[in-house]
Amino acid sequence: MTSSEIRRHFLQFFQDKQHLIVQSAPLVAKNDPTLMFNNSGMAQFKDFFLGNGTPPARRVADTQKCLRVSGKHNDLEDVGFDTYHHTMFEMLGNWSFGDYFKKEAIEWAWELLTEVYKLPKDRLYVSVFGGDETDGVAFDQEAFDLWKPIVGEDRIIYGNKKDNFWEMGETGPCGPCSEIHVDLRSPDEVAETPGKDLVNADHPQVVEIWNLVFMQFNRRADGSLDELPARHVDTGMGFERLCMAIQGKKSNYDTDVFTGTIQVIEELSGLTYGGTMSKQDVAMRVIADHIRAVAFAISDGLMPGNAKAGYVIRRILRRAIRYGYSYLNLTEPFMTKLVPTLAIQFAEVFPDLNAQRDFVATVIREEEIAFLRTLGTGLVRVDQIINELQANSQSEIPGETVFELNDTFGFPADLTALIAREKGLSIDEAGFQKALQEQKTRSRKDAQASAGDWIELNDANAGSRFVGYDETETQTSILKYRTVQNKQGRQYQIVLAETPFYAESGGQVGDTGQLVLTGPDGQQTIRIVDTKKENDLSVLIADGADLDEALESATMVNAQVDGRRRMEIASNHTATHLLHAALREVLGTHVAQKGSYVGPDSLRFDFSHFSKVDDAQLAKVERIVNTKIREDIRLDEQRNVPIEQAKGMGATALFGEKYGDFVRVITFDPGYSVELCGGTHLPSTGHIGLFKFTSEGSVSTGVRRIEAVTAAGAGQLVNEQMAVVSELKELLKSPKDVVKAVQTLLDERSALQKQIDALQNEKVQQIKNQLLEKVESVNGDAGPGYSRIVERVNVPNADALKQLAYDLKAKIDNLALVLGADINGKPQLAVMLPDSLIEGKKMNAGQIVKELARNIKGGGGGQPFFATAGGSDASGLDAALAQGREILA
Repeated sequence: MTSSEIRRHFLQFFQDKQHLIVQSAPLVAKNDPTLMFNNSGMAQFKDFFLGNGTPPARRVADTQKCLRVSGKHNDLEDVGFDTYHHTMFEMLGNWSFGDYFKKEAIEWAWELLTEVYKLPKDRLYVSVFGGDETDGVAFDQEAFDLWKPIVGEDRIIYGNKKDNFWEMGETGPCGPCSEIHVDLRSPDEVAETPGKDLVNADHPQVVEIWNLVFMQFNRRADGSLDELPARHVDTGMGFERLCMAIQGKKSNYDTDVFTGTIQVIEELSGLTYGGTMSKQDVAMRVIADHIRAVAFAISDGLMPGNAKAGYVIRRILRRAIRYGYSYLNLTEPFMTKLVPTLAIQFAEVFPDLNAQRDFVATVIREEEIAFLRTLGTGLVRVDQIINELQANSQSEIPGETVFELNDTFGFPADLTALIAREKGLSIDEAGFQKALQEQKTRSRKDAQASAGDWIELNDANAGSRFVGYDETETQTSILKYRTVQNKQGRQYQIVLAETPFYAESGGQVGDTGQLVLTGPDGQQTIRIVDTKKENDLSVLIADGADLDEALESATMVNAQVDGRRRMEIASNHTATHLLHAALREVLGTHVAQKGSYVGPDSLRFDFSHFSKVDDAQLAKVERIVNTKIREDIRLDEQRNVPIEQAKGMGATALFGEKYGDFVRVITFDPGYSVELCGGTHLPSTGHIGLFKFTSEGSVSTGVRRIEAVTAAGAGQLVNEQMAVVSELKELLKSPKDVVKAVQTLLDERSALQKQIDALQNEKVQQIKNQLLEKVESVNGDAGPGYSRIVERVNVPNADALKQLAYDLKAKIDNLALVLGADINGKPQLAVMLPDSLIEGKKMNAGQIVKELARNIKGGGGGQPFFATAGGSDASGLDAALAQGREILA
């Protein structure tokens, strides 16, 4: 049975059991502050478990793309070194939202595994929760009684809280679970050691394949458990492990999920995969795994970057590149060449990757080129460090230095260790781990926040309804609130029954405004500083020291959005739609939105394009947008449009977004701009007034960024630019042609600079000739002698000092020199050494210049043959030169 057939059988099985089959959510978690990536199948259904939304059906099944590379669930370092851990993996799952419970979940799981997939019953083991005294939760007798007639008591394992009690996080829905494990060992191995003894013992052939979670409790902030009003089922089955079991393999990487990719890696490297623990085979497994995580993340709209989720994806990609570079001798971009195979393999189940495979491949290729260059730079830096250590008879690279290479240069610690071993050195692993842990501690401290339990004032299960498309002020009531302690201090999070406040999403910032509370003691106004979306819940953020009494006693709430600010945001959002359409018209239909910011002050639009947008193209785009503004096109807003109907209308959808069955369509002229959008907009384009670009540049590989202003902001920009032009005219004595007058000045300046450069070069040549007459001969103690120059010189800049040193080296064989200069009050030093001193006396120009720089209160460095330093105390130059003369004696 192929992997595609295995997936298809799962979905068909549960569809036949009246489950709605839904699409996978993107890898990147949206609107959930507790998650960076979707790391389990249930992540996209979290709101339904929390009671914040209504599921599309009471029975649901899907296959979900998951990523476990950060936080509590982090499998990254295990990948490649065992047969079953992965960064990105598929989670097959079925869910019941208050419908069936343990009986059906257990019986259907057994039916699918043994009757459909034909897994041998005598190789399956199950576990049940054994109870926990601390939480006051009893042994799961119900699950035990259901399993006993199916598998027999001898195949049931009693699990502890760690293995058999599943929790969403520190707080929230949780409950006991029942795991199903399979023993894939040979008959001889089974006869020697029963599989039951190896369950949850990290044996590579006795693995968990399915986890049936029975959600029946809610964990509160104080650690206590409450019974949920409705009980749910959440199951997750690792697709890759299931394929291993059904296809009779000993490793996930031997299944057809990975063999196609590994075959391409073999062709690129000229090596053969053997399935062993050799560095070569580990590297192939790492690459085959990591390309999936990186490619699917990019196709879901996440670009490699230097922060948060983007940095995680970049780190995964670089880990794969490094393994290929170090152990497969792949020194040119190779990850990009794996994308077509992957895209075709998953075209049926995850079509977004195939639709964007050229874009994804290009992004990966550019990232590879940049990191391979970094690897080269890092290798040079490591060689310098090793040379310095060996010159000082040291055999260990300090942990802080290893961390600096890793953190600053992106140079992996294990590659530093590998190179060190080749040179007879080691790294201070403990020191590196300490520095790494200190950084993690700082990051956790910066991000730390604590939230109290929600205090429900009205029926929170009724849900919060957004009315902000139609009004910016409404009479409402408070459903619930809680306090949060974070870097901003103490804040309140408030959920209203009906809310006009737009919660930050889709690039648009959240609304601000105020709540006017009416209670027994009169009215109190609370300032709303932001509105965030937590899962599918609109949460108002309020500053305040003690608002509990006012919130709990309020009999009426008047919610008021800052209307002027909302209009400014809407202006920028509507302009963003016009901009998107204009870019596609001018640059091509390959342009796709990759991110945006829509605030009251400006707009920012990131889009796929692989070259700079030149001035002529920008002018054309701006002209089109302003034309559409002057046409005063009315907004056509359609709500609850069936998704297929919206696509038929030509609506632009964003990759990486998961849309429901019904969507909101925003149109400004059906032949120009039709988009799926949940943001707020102006009633017509004419209200924007004016659109002006402020910048265009690169964000990351294959992604450009445009920033612009509209309305009053655009008018202010034009006024500022006109003021600059007026001031220029006044300075230039009101010329008829300002541009021509400025160009004339620039030409004159360029001509004068050339004259200055020529005079300075002439002066440097004079200094060089003077120094050639001051060359001293030094007799070597045990070898050949060398020439020496130690002088203070008068040069205009640091480049001239460097050029002087190289010019002297070209004229004098076997030259050692130390030059010092006072350049506009800033002392500079240059040291150059001949090979005879570097090899014969183990001297190093970089070490010498660092020593001399202490005299001028500075620092520097460079290569063994040439190095420079700068400082802040020019009075120490003579002392530095005197010390240099002693060293070169």
